[in-house]
Amino acid sequence: MNREKLLGLAATPEEREVTARTLDLADTVLKTRRPKTTDFYDPYRCRMVVRVIEGIPGLAAGVDGGHPVAERSRVFICPDFLPAEKFDAGLACLEIRGDFRYAGASHRDYLGALLGLGLQRDKLGDIWVSENGAQAVVAREVSDYIRAGLTSVGRVNVTVREISRDELNPPAPVTRDISVTVQSMRLDAVAAHGFGLSRSKMVREINAGKVYLNWRPCLDPSARVNPGDMLSVRGRGRVEVAEAGGRTKKGRLALLLKKFK
Repeated sequence: MNREKLLGLAATPEEREVTARTLDLADTVLKTRRPKTTDFYDPYRCRMVVRVIEGIPGLAAGVDGGHPVAERSRVFICPDFLPAEKFDAGLACLEIRGDFRYAGASHRDYLGALLGLGLQRDKLGDIWVSENGAQAVVAREVSDYIRAGLTSVGRVNVTVREISRDELNPPAPVTRDISVTVQSMRLDAVAAHGFGLSRSKMVREINAGKVYLNWRPCLDPSARVNPGDMLSVRGRGRVEVAEAGGRTKKGRLALLLKKFK
């Protein structure tokens, strides 16, 4: 395992840190022949971890977020002789219940309550909010701590119980369609329309490192965007580039964007 060569493939300091953590886990698995699991990562970083592991003889990797629609997942690293069905990413599924009829709670409220227990974000997977509470996928090692310590979300008292994967019921995403035309498929042009900002302000957001293209920080305003790409801006949500149509009479490209609420 050529550690320095693999670290040299990382494009950013943050990617280098993820790669270094992955190589540390890989080294432990090779030495002990016992599986290890990463923290929760977004889809881009999960793919990055899997690519690193696939390049190391004798190892295999699996990705698991608890549910097929989960975005945040853990990567399971194991000896390649272990059957895929033996993968165990160390997940626990929790249901948080309370009377939210008079005081609704958002994803941010639930996440804030969990982080308020002293937990790190990388121990928490997806959180799906419903009228009467939420369901969350978390690292198994913090499950008991959450069930004992999480007693309120905002001003609402809550109870927490562990549930099976079969009981997970993520709500369908709520989106708003945005039909626009752009001169080109540049990141700054498409993102400006999707997030309702001027192009100059979007360039400032990009230069400040607040804009992500497919969960990866992108500092290039001219980066090309393609149908199917996911754009996100820190503090402003996400936009999917759903469809690209034909050219208008003025030569502009028609796009359908989906803004997640």
